[in-house]
Amino acid sequence: MASSSDPTLERLANSVLQPGFEGRTAPDWLRRRIGEGLGSVVLFSRNIDTPEQVARLTASLRAENPDLIVAIDEEAGDVTRLEAWTGSSRPGNLALGAVDDIDLTERVAHDIGRDLHAAGVSLNFAPSADVNSNPLNPVIGVRSFGSRTDIVSRHTAAWIRGLQEAGVAACAKHFPGHGDTIVDSHHGLPQIQATAEEIALTALPPFIAAMEAGVRAVMTAHLLAPAYDPELPATLSHRILVELLRGELNFDGLLVTDGIEMGAVTDRYGIDGATVKAVAGGVDAVCVGGESADEATFDLLSTALVKAVLDGSLPEARLAEASARVGRFAAWSGERSRAVARAAEPSDIGLVAARRAVRVRHRSGTANGALPLAGAPHVVELAPTMNLAVDGRTPWGVAEPLRDLRPGTTSVRLTEAELAHGDDLLDREALAPATGRALVVVVRDAARHRWMADTLNRLLRSRPDALVVEMGIPAPTTLGAAHLITHGATRVSGIAVAEVLAGAAN
Repeated sequence: MASSSDPTLERLANSVLQPGFEGRTAPDWLRRRIGEGLGSVVLFSRNIDTPEQVARLTASLRAENPDLIVAIDEEAGDVTRLEAWTGSSRPGNLALGAVDDIDLTERVAHDIGRDLHAAGVSLNFAPSADVNSNPLNPVIGVRSFGSRTDIVSRHTAAWIRGLQEAGVAACAKHFPGHGDTIVDSHHGLPQIQATAEEIALTALPPFIAAMEAGVRAVMTAHLLAPAYDPELPATLSHRILVELLRGELNFDGLLVTDGIEMGAVTDRYGIDGATVKAVAGGVDAVCVGGESADEATFDLLSTALVKAVLDGSLPEARLAEASARVGRFAAWSGERSRAVARAAEPSDIGLVAARRAVRVRHRSGTANGALPLAGAPHVVELAPTMNLAVDGRTPWGVAEPLRDLRPGTTSVRLTEAELAHGDDLLDREALAPATGRALVVVVRDAARHRWMADTLNRLLRSRPDALVVEMGIPAPTTLGAAHLITHGATRVSGIAVAEVLAGAAN
């Protein structure tokens, strides 16, 4: 039996971990671990300044291992890492699903892939293949192509084709489908109540379409699906990962976890226990570092894997199998990452897509009289607390782009905490400045946030002529004199809807 310092076991353990790290240059501990068998790293917005800086960073990492897998979570839309500080220049999945033009989706994904490839990224944790069948879903929402399985399936496949044709591997997530949930897996364990037959009809087809499109990786979901496994979350479940995904669906690519430090799995098993159980259950690579991005966490997980082999709770053959699959993926992606990237020509495909995704509803009796705005409006943006998948610092909204088109536009952004002190703030900051001018109220998933829906209703009672911009999942009924829907809160979505408000739309 190997000793606790067996270098072979340590290299195997290191190879299946995908850590994040702090800073915009590679720390010494990370470089050392790459030399000790680490096969993957994950970039987050904290590692990113400019595309040129990211390219230098990835080149320095690959100086330690030319086949190093460099991963990122670049869905575009609301979940962007490469453009976290500026706002995404492409709309997200819901906008693309609303347009329902497969060629457009493929072109947008290819545009993303060219930027990632030029920056040295070889694996993108996208697209979300989840069918957002529950409109109150707190973690998927606009990240999904929609609530219909057929739309999600065809656009998942198109997105994958576009990205991978640009030289970057796609990763369909979150298997077996995170769309029909009401719990955020960053904080708790969601549970799918559907039967196996219902899941097979609604949630699995997009993943099948992804595999048919040649997807190279699949990410697991931290959720309980009792129809398959009543005890273990999908990330840890041999029944779901091996019997269903590998066996019944014949997927032979890289299988990677969602962030292993998320509460859905760590609350019960601890971060080290969840890591061991994930690899034992069939996972090949363990993503960590969204929150725990330090050397101590990496060492804890590597040591846990070695100890699990030594005590028999993790078969060495399973760890070796996972490591081998990571190695095969690394060789494939390394070759593609070294290919000379074609110079990325300036592209406005993201803005084109965002413009096509805007929808306008008019309240009965108002016809088109509410639009365009006659003068500079007052804009009230109601800002929710975002889930951890979305960087809350990423710019979004309508006020800034509208100010460029309607000089003199004023604005305020209000949060639940600020409004909890009473209606005086709403009167002072929202209604009073809009006296004698148009009022534009911007919301983001108002149906999912009671405080936001209540605030919107109070504003509409005082100003029934207000225009409402919804930058999240749209409500089924028309709100305000005109109800404008962007299907996402990206920078280009804000520009596109500002053009409609100002009468500048193409």
